[in-house]
Amino acid sequence: MTNHNGKDDPLSAWNNRSGGPTPPDLDALLREGQQRLRNLMPGGGQYGIFSMLILLLIGLGLWTSYYTVPSDSVAVVQRFGQYLKEVPPGLHFKLPLGIDYASIVPVKRQLKQEFGFFTPGASDPYQSPRDGHKETEMVTGDLNAALVEWVVQYRISDPVKYLFEVREPSATLRYVSESVMREVVGDRTVDEVITIGRQEIEIEALTKMQELTTKYTMGISIDQVQLKNINPPAPVQASFNEVNQAQQEKEKLINEARRDYNKIIPLAEGEKDQRIREADGYRLKRINEAEGDVARFTALLTEYSKAPQVTRRRIYIETMQDVLPGIRSKIIIDQKAQGILPLLNLDSQKEPKL
Repeated sequence: MTNHNGKDDPLSAWNNRSGGPTPPDLDALLREGQQRLRNLMPGGGQYGIFSMLILLLIGLGLWTSYYTVPSDSVAVVQRFGQYLKEVPPGLHFKLPLGIDYASIVPVKRQLKQEFGFFTPGASDPYQSPRDGHKETEMVTGDLNAALVEWVVQYRISDPVKYLFEVREPSATLRYVSESVMREVVGDRTVDEVITIGRQEIEIEALTKMQELTTKYTMGISIDQVQLKNINPPAPVQASFNEVNQAQQEKEKLINEARRDYNKIIPLAEGEKDQRIREADGYRLKRINEAEGDVARFTALLTEYSKAPQVTRRRIYIETMQDVLPGIRSKIIIDQKAQGILPLLNLDSQKEPKL
């Protein structure tokens, strides 16, 4: 059977022989597709195919010759796999077709790794744990068990070391963090881990993690280690919660006692200092008065020794000057008088009526 072009149709011939529908002839379909492709290309034949390949190669080269570095990152350029340079943010060009390869490293972004829990939608595969329950199970120094969850926040300080010194630096950091946290928790009792020792654990873990990352030249700077939830195992969690509440009540009472102490003791100290200053002032006053009396008596004694009669008369006159102004009636008589009764006018001694 022939088709409309006058050629034999293999599909129709197969249908005529078998009496039903048959699968198409793949060789015939391929030859027909190649013929149509040659007809579409300019110049036809192998020259057209070569021209199309050249155009595709040029387009691919242009497409792979530029790249953009975000504002919070830098790019580390490799040429044939060897480190070439480090470029800042912005639009840059490189040799195409895989000759140059640019790795974007977010050096200004704070990254984090979570242990024991995960944040939905995290893009970093090493940010969240693969087996969070296993990571959190730890043994304390007094052979008790605790479930510790924590977060490590870090930055990439040296992109070259981060890419080339350690294979999988993010995974290595997870191993380092877990190892350090188990060591630090293992040096403390379960009460310290759950209640009062959290800040010390964070500080010590941060220091040891930074020492190890520097030793391994990972190009990572640890910013913060923060403990999240620290719980005892489920079978004893209720008892530990009661102990924790008792510990918190104890701390509350201690803080209240310290508050009262800081309120009362300074007040008593101030009152004590005030009493002491008042006593010192009174002491100085009495000493100065006594010294003044002594000096006055000494001066008077010196003058009395020079002229006793004159001094006695002067003392008498000064004393009378002080006494007489307070007396209402004054009667001056001769010391030789025998009696004073006839001289008294009793009516004049009465108080005047108001």
